[in-house]
Amino acid sequence: MLITNIKGLVGLHPKDKSVLRGSELDSLPTLENAWLLIENGLIKDFGKMDSIPSQISNRSSQISAEGRYIFPSWCDSHTHIVFAAPREEEFAMKIQGKSYEEIAAAGGGILNSASKLQKASEDELFESASVRLNQMILQGTGAVEIKSGYGLTAESEIKMLRVIRRLKDQFPVPIKATFLAAHAYPAEFKNNHQGYIDLIINEMLPQIAAEKLADYIDVFCEKRFFSIEETDQVLKAGAKYGLKPKVHANQLSVSGAVEVSVQNKAVSVDHLEERNEETIQTLRNADTIVTLLPSCSFYLGIPFADAKSFIKADLPVALATDYNPGSTPSGNMNFVVSLGCIKMKMVPEQAINAATLNGAAAMELSDDYGSITIGKKANLFITKPMPSIAYLPYSFGETQIETVILNGEIYNG
Repeated sequence: MLITNIKGLVGLHPKDKSVLRGSELDSLPTLENAWLLIENGLIKDFGKMDSIPSQISNRSSQISAEGRYIFPSWCDSHTHIVFAAPREEEFAMKIQGKSYEEIAAAGGGILNSASKLQKASEDELFESASVRLNQMILQGTGAVEIKSGYGLTAESEIKMLRVIRRLKDQFPVPIKATFLAAHAYPAEFKNNHQGYIDLIINEMLPQIAAEKLADYIDVFCEKRFFSIEETDQVLKAGAKYGLKPKVHANQLSVSGAVEVSVQNKAVSVDHLEERNEETIQTLRNADTIVTLLPSCSFYLGIPFADAKSFIKADLPVALATDYNPGSTPSGNMNFVVSLGCIKMKMVPEQAINAATLNGAAAMELSDDYGSITIGKKANLFITKPMPSIAYLPYSFGETQIETVILNGEIYNG
């Protein structure tokens, strides 16, 4: 496939640049009036139109992208898209001012989703998740991480992870699976936390490892959920089976979650709506990626993470959706990038880099995804005619994506 007359080819980072830290996020290399050649699903070559080789320009399989930009696909490194049903019944509670903790205490929240999921079949979960994933892809997402965590029993957690494996097999995007049984305590273990942790460690983890169902392990480390000590216990148990940590940290309070995550060599710490100077100092001395989830803050009405402080501290920042039925019922990465700019005051270059190359790095996929680089997978999208790169996050609520390309082929859903 040869694409010509491209107004701007966006995100041309060097092959050896796998993650962007601090001020590196400010630079979004772009080639104007460009061509792009794709072969065997990979980015073969690119350049300016006035220097296109004649042997390339004569190809019959051509697409003209006049007036349009080409971006690397969004890399969404934090989602919960396998769930049985939405939770719109909690919507009014949020509008009335009920907090996340109050809704959970009233029988809503994660336990609500778990109750519904335990009754759903694997096929039902696969079909509903497929619809969500397809919609995300059509909105420009070309790599995704999916968590379990709405099962909260051995049978249902394994069921969720098997659904994620089926999605991996059926969809043309890379998918990473994260085991998140430590999402909440089931009602029967409310007063027996160690009993549930023992179930995770002694029953769930061995089966997950035997079936190779997960890449990562996650814990919701927060007051009323999993303590620092409990988080450490679960992460260390996962490490024995080769599962690296990706941790829900500091969503509702500065809890020490970041510190225990870094001690366990977490790939990423996600949320960080709350932070202090100790949080930043801990991350300065680590390779852990800071994954921010602005559409969760938007939906719940909680503070937005302080992206500018993390960037100023020379940290690697990623953006992701947190798509889930309770706190972020949307998988639209375009809106996430807009919120990164509008609410977190990231400049467009920073937000786009955070949603592409650094999102890929948060899934350990940046060797092959996240930038337009010779030799990487051709997972891209072509915009509608746009006046500038900044127009994409500026025009929030509208889709600027016209054509999705995955593995070098046009994707129509």
